[in-house]
Amino acid sequence: MDASVWGCVMQAVATTTLAILRGTTTDGYGDEQDTNTPIATGIPASLIEQSRRVTTRDDPTPRIVRYAVARVPARTDVTDQDRIRDERTGAVYIVDAVSGMTNPAIQVDRRLDLRRTT
Repeated sequence: MDASVWGCVMQAVATTTLAILRGTTTDGYGDEQDTNTPIATGIPASLIEQSRRVTTRDDPTPRIVRYAVARVPARTDVTDQDRIRDERTGAVYIVDAVSGMTNPAIQVDRRLDLRRTT
């Protein structure tokens, strides 16, 4: 389904469009594999990749951790473990978490915590 059908309105400024990929199949050995079947395309999104220096008490050596966050329109059908493809760059991410703030006056953007797979 094309995002233009939904009349998407976002509070965040869109930097790209996304395709949501969902579904699995079984290969010849009986192993489950993700499919690249898009359930929606052309979804406007604000996608930001960032890095952070982290240390732990057990290992004080600093490490650089990269992560990505996307914001999509409130009614976007996306769930944990879906995959999304950045239609501008072709990068694929797995959705680790979907969240959104509650607002009684307006529907707010959904926040997607992402992990890059390609």
